[in-house]
Amino acid sequence: MTDTNRNTKPGTTGADETPTGPVTEVEPPPSILDQMGGPMGFVYSTIPVVVFVAANAFLSLPMTIGVSIAVALGLTGFRLLQGERFGTAVGGLAGVVVAAGLVAWTGSAKDFFVIGIWVSLAGFLATAGSLLARRPLTGVVWNLVHGGKHAWRADRPTLRAHDVATGAAALVLGARFGIQQWLYLADSTGGLAVAKVATGTPLTVLAALVVIWAFRRSTKRLVRQA
Repeated sequence: MTDTNRNTKPGTTGADETPTGPVTEVEPPPSILDQMGGPMGFVYSTIPVVVFVAANAFLSLPMTIGVSIAVALGLTGFRLLQGERFGTAVGGLAGVVVAAGLVAWTGSAKDFFVIGIWVSLAGFLATAGSLLARRPLTGVVWNLVHGGKHAWRADRPTLRAHDVATGAAALVLGARFGIQQWLYLADSTGGLAVAKVATGTPLTVLAALVVIWAFRRSTKRLVRQA
């Protein structure tokens, strides 16, 4: 009798060699929206800001600080129970605690927003400065992620893509700083809250999409061709 399974590979059938073993599904990498907390991430990021401004309109500053931290703690616990990433959930709490601590130190409610304002300025200076130096920051980061061995600046389409991506980031950060700093100097705490929400997650997502496009273009041209 002929052994029909003599040339059959392990884990396959003799007829169509279809794998019979368990198939492991590869999970797709998280999208930029997932990394920011999913569709509800935008809502979660605005709640502490709204609570702080609303409480400050009716309560003393110490009570406002206490209420904002309590809400942030409750929100963090809820996000963790919902299965959200630990770093994303706790990062929001840390931001509120640091901002509230600064308010307690200075005694001014508008200082709840000052850290974000200066972070935006620092980001703008870094991105704009890298463009002027002809070393767009997103390209530098992309090259570091890929081992730092690619001559990405010598490839004109890749360099242009990172000029656009870094320029988008600089535009968002510069606009965020300019608007919020103007409102800060005008002592408009309510206006700062509106500006923080309007120039926060929505613009960040748009800039991130441009950066992702530049990263994928660079990988396609310089890595997959190697």
